[in-house]
Amino acid sequence: METNVRTPLDIFHLPQHLVVPIFQRPYVWDETDQWVPLWQDVRRIAELRLADDYSQATHFLGAVVLQAQENSTGVMQSRNVIDGQQRITTLSLLMDAAGAVLQAHDHEKLAGQLEDLTHNSDRHVRQDEDLLKLRHTNRDGAAYDEVMRADPPVDYSTLRNSSSLIIRAHAYFSAAVAEWLGDPSAAEYEMRATALVDVLTRGLQLVAIDLRSTENSQEIFETLNARGTPLTAADLIKNFVFQTLAAEGADTRRAYSEDWPFEAKFWEEEVSVGRYLVTRGSLFLNQWLIARTGEEVGPKQTFTRFKHFVEHEAGQKMADLLPTIKAQADLYEQWHRLAQDTNRDLDPVEMCVYRSNAAGLELIKPAMIWLHEPDSQLSAATIHGVTSAIESWIFRRMLVRLTSSDLGRVVAAVIATHQDRDETLPARVQAYLSRLNVASTYWPGDVEVRSALREEAAYRRFSRPRLRMMLEAAEDHLRGYTGTGGAAAGGRIARVGYHIEHLLPQKWSTHWPVDGLPAELERAAHVHRLGNLTLLTAKLNQSVSNAAWLGESGKRQKLHAHDVFLLNRRILDVSREGWTETLIDQRTDELVDALLATWPVPPGHEGVIVDPVAAEPTWIGIEHLLAAELLQPGQTLEARASAHRGAQCVVQPDGTLLMDGTVFTSPSAAGHHLQHRATNGWYFWGTTDGRRLRDLRDEYRAKPKTPPADQP
Repeated sequence: METNVRTPLDIFHLPQHLVVPIFQRPYVWDETDQWVPLWQDVRRIAELRLADDYSQATHFLGAVVLQAQENSTGVMQSRNVIDGQQRITTLSLLMDAAGAVLQAHDHEKLAGQLEDLTHNSDRHVRQDEDLLKLRHTNRDGAAYDEVMRADPPVDYSTLRNSSSLIIRAHAYFSAAVAEWLGDPSAAEYEMRATALVDVLTRGLQLVAIDLRSTENSQEIFETLNARGTPLTAADLIKNFVFQTLAAEGADTRRAYSEDWPFEAKFWEEEVSVGRYLVTRGSLFLNQWLIARTGEEVGPKQTFTRFKHFVEHEAGQKMADLLPTIKAQADLYEQWHRLAQDTNRDLDPVEMCVYRSNAAGLELIKPAMIWLHEPDSQLSAATIHGVTSAIESWIFRRMLVRLTSSDLGRVVAAVIATHQDRDETLPARVQAYLSRLNVASTYWPGDVEVRSALREEAAYRRFSRPRLRMMLEAAEDHLRGYTGTGGAAAGGRIARVGYHIEHLLPQKWSTHWPVDGLPAELERAAHVHRLGNLTLLTAKLNQSVSNAAWLGESGKRQKLHAHDVFLLNRRILDVSREGWTETLIDQRTDELVDALLATWPVPPGHEGVIVDPVAAEPTWIGIEHLLAAELLQPGQTLEARASAHRGAQCVVQPDGTLLMDGTVFTSPSAAGHHLQHRATNGWYFWGTTDGRRLRDLRDEYRAKPKTPPADQP
């Protein structure tokens, strides 16, 4: 057995077959838990290398176990993938997807570097052998082979196995790479492409365990996957810190007792961060690193990034750095303890911590650590202004239920690009966030939030802690905590886990009947809306909760016992005649107003998405090019692939293509007929003057569209 740390170039560059045995489990990695984190790590390393200040940045992917097979003389080397098949499959899909994007934009040399790692050259394989270096012998084989053999760029809609996780992974990476590389005509495109290829070939690291054919692979597999208690990032950092202190000649006993804060129970609690459970100590150290470096640091990279920061960037001894970490850790712990004080009148920072914890969102905390660095000397007003802006951006996206997967990168970028910290910082951060204009990061405006929440089944769509926090925010708004006139009720609402009650009950049919199916559907649609929910100091018993609204024993009368909340006083004021769908809609609008005031945006901000891909027509066919006179009926198209040079088809008046007496409804279908595999016809076919169909399609998209005669 040989064990080495290797790059993808080291592992894949030789002619070979890496075989996933039939007994291995099928591919199960998915977008949320694996594809997005892997791409974020690859993108982060590429951006660090582009910045030149961390040019040798690497990312550790994990381990793979490969076992040599007994091969006959003259047969290509073959090894079984004993462990790590999910990892090695995903890496191959990412490399191939990136290569396809680059090849589609004529970066043949860079694409070729990646192709050399995923495909064997036909010079090294026998006629009956496969060009693909990774071979799946289980049920994933068909999907993997189909997408890896498809001509770039891949038209995923034409693939027979398009629902497979393998093909979906390839599609995800293709879109992510294309978005990150940006406009192919931009000056920096080639620099970004080169950095990406460099990371995919040399910037990733795997522990490769190579077994001889005679070794017991099952025993080694079981040992590697044995259950145990892995070291946390805080454990690894602790070991590194005290080894470094010892090397510096520091008093390690004193440092442990006075400057190492992470032994208390608070720091050992586990916190859910996306797909990970991490100790709070590890989480703080991760967030502290983001605050110090202005880089997005994945939970699994916390230790390696901390080590590099100390050794190459901190510029001070560990004995001097550790007290600073402790001071900020103590402040961090204080925020969390105060946020748990149910009756404390929290300041904006403490309230932000409470709301973040209730929502299960850790995204803003690196920025809060950054704002409170010992040397920042920012005023409370400045800190609160920046905190409010970032909190609004994150929580408005939560209200609209948008993805948060890319927000950590933006928080890191805010830190990195605003190192000049003065009293103008809130306005500059607001402007930065306002300029975000892609779907994954933009700051939603009032109109979008109102539209999203007005008919949303909020009770079903938001977790109870998030929903309770939203209603608490609305109550605080009524008490004057989002305006300038001061509190109107002596303090914020106590955060003691009040019960969430439906005003129109979930079981309304007995005491709240309506006539006719349309009315029943309308009533059912309003039950879970925000305006039908309130907070009560105690849960009503079932008979009261489902009772009629009016009357001595009605539900409205019972609300008087809970009019400590301004939310409920307003309900009592408007519901003397009954509680109706119209009142629910009105109250939803009022609650949304309160949330918009709690998380405001700069004046005039609308949250516009400028997404060229999303703005394009969802489908363009040959008939569109004919209508725009970019093609003519009877025009000949030629195959651009060298293997089929000379093949032709003819454009028909209805937008179909005629080839060898057969009519094809799309360019991809015609290309598939020739190549017997998935083909992107917009790249495969071109006009006799050398332009590809994709060029004509791009020209069509760029042309201003003439509205119909009956439109202005």
